[in-house]
Amino acid sequence: MNEQDIRVLLAELAASLFARGYSVGSAGNISVRLADGYLMTPTNASLGRLDPARLSKLDAEFRHIGGDQPSKEVFMHRAFYQARDDAGAVVHLHSTYATAVSCLPDVDASNPIPPLTPYFVMRVGRRMPIIPYYRPGDAAMEPAINAAARDARAVLLANHGPVVSGKTLTDAVYAAEELEEAAKLFVMVRGQTPRPLSAAEVDDLLRTFG
Repeated sequence: MNEQDIRVLLAELAASLFARGYSVGSAGNISVRLADGYLMTPTNASLGRLDPARLSKLDAEFRHIGGDQPSKEVFMHRAFYQARDDAGAVVHLHSTYATAVSCLPDVDASNPIPPLTPYFVMRVGRRMPIIPYYRPGDAAMEPAINAAARDARAVLLANHGPVVSGKTLTDAVYAAEELEEAAKLFVMVRGQTPRPLSAAEVDDLLRTFG
């Protein structure tokens, strides 16, 4: 896809996320890797009303070179891109159930959502840690995200929300959607005795689907 097509797709996917309540107000941000840099949603912009022509353009060093000013959370996206060569896009949302899980004090912070469904494993991967709380916009969280992203496609920011990467923009959005559904399922079955996928079943999924 050329840059113009990516701009249009980003606005369309963002509007779909907004329409379904995955973000509200000006919450959330999305970026995508280009051959010569990155596109990112602007600061204080609603994902439901993005203008493709006004998306922020960053160079390969994450310097702002075009469009509106980028999200104040550029560092969050940079942490993933620098940790993962396979990250072609990054989606940060405040989706309700994933954020709810990030607020629970009694979950395993190294991997709070068990592998209950194959699609969660296929989209999100083997593990998804919780990053300790930092205030929104605090660049001090970048090293923690970068370290976690080296062996995780997604993380939960404590009391804040998910950050999800994917090979393409569409992959990252699908993964963010799947994460929200997995979090919803997890909240629904808490206090019961669901059967998670076994380690062998998880390994089989990752071998088969990557």
